[in-house]
Amino acid sequence: MTDDRIMGLYNRAPISVASGKGVWLTDEDGRVYLDCVAGIATNGLGHCHPALVAALEAQAHKLWHVSNIFRIPGQEALARRLTDASFADVVYFANSGTEAVECAIKTARRFHAAAGQPERIDIIGFAGSFHGRTYAAINASGNATYLEGFGPRLPGYVQLSLDDQAAIEEAVARPTTAAVIVEPVQGEGGARALSGEWLTRLRALTRQHGVLLIYDEVQCGMGRTGKLFAHQWFDDAAPDIMAVAKALGGGFPVGACLATDHAASGMIVGVHGSTFGGNPLAMAVATAAFDEIAQPGMLAHVEAVSAEFRERLTELAGRHPDLIAEVRGKGLLIGLKMIPNNREFMAIARDHDLLVAGGGENCVRLLPPLIITSEEIVEAVKRLDAACNDARARLAKAAA
Repeated sequence: MTDDRIMGLYNRAPISVASGKGVWLTDEDGRVYLDCVAGIATNGLGHCHPALVAALEAQAHKLWHVSNIFRIPGQEALARRLTDASFADVVYFANSGTEAVECAIKTARRFHAAAGQPERIDIIGFAGSFHGRTYAAINASGNATYLEGFGPRLPGYVQLSLDDQAAIEEAVARPTTAAVIVEPVQGEGGARALSGEWLTRLRALTRQHGVLLIYDEVQCGMGRTGKLFAHQWFDDAAPDIMAVAKALGGGFPVGACLATDHAASGMIVGVHGSTFGGNPLAMAVATAAFDEIAQPGMLAHVEAVSAEFRERLTELAGRHPDLIAEVRGKGLLIGLKMIPNNREFMAIARDHDLLVAGGGENCVRLLPPLIITSEEIVEAVKRLDAACNDARARLAKAAA
């Protein structure tokens, strides 16, 4: 039973988590679950990774927080790592993905205002997208339910279909368009991976019209696809601005907005800021997480195990075509498009000690830690198989 003194904002699963280690979670009753949620793609290195624990403990004895009115060496160190490994020249540190998106939107609009085109405010987003829960982010996101009860939609936000190329071309060409924001692999929208052809076509189109391209890699970045960032699978697809978070801190709250010098030219002293963003404690943990994830061996591991996972899941779907319509996604951001209700299937999987996430288009998402092993993948598929058999039996019983 949940405490009624906590706002009732979450439809929580009936699990009280006590501890975690690697890809495993243990509840207060001692029951152990295989965790393919990972804090929704946040615990990229699993639970209580020794490198992160060591970094946290060491920094906790030195300095937790200091205002951004002072230099913070940890920010400079992590910014160098991020820019050296990406398209970007500069970084702003925040506390979360939605704050990183907020900064990205402000960066895009400030760019055009500083260039003498303040009328360019429109942010083009897409159906099925999710960019966070701040007011700007829910307006940029492609889920109208997140706006219900919060007043009218903010001006300057346009929603399009990913499949309507003509509408995209028309909207990008408008003189009021500031930027396009897109997830190279949609997370909450149903694990939809955009093709290299689609991304490079959008990149060329935005360049043609002087429009900035923003990637939201909060969920699909930081090694989840087998590249450090998902767009790096494709040549000439790099954005002007990018939001990252989740696995960047390995479970510690941290986000970052990356940009080219050109795109960030309007972000001058005083136009944006954060009290907690980029504090020494967050920077120490995030640097340790980055150093682990960015290793070539780790990225190669993700590429290998994700290929095995997809192969085994495809075989699973073949055994249960009445339950699983499609395996989708990229890397270890995997979606199973279900035929029965996905939320009901998530509960059945939980009964078999497997934790999975929900998603749009009736998908179940599998977002395990990047460190998952082949043996743990075999075990996850075994539990999914049992859940499928259980779901079929329950459906038959309900229909009888």
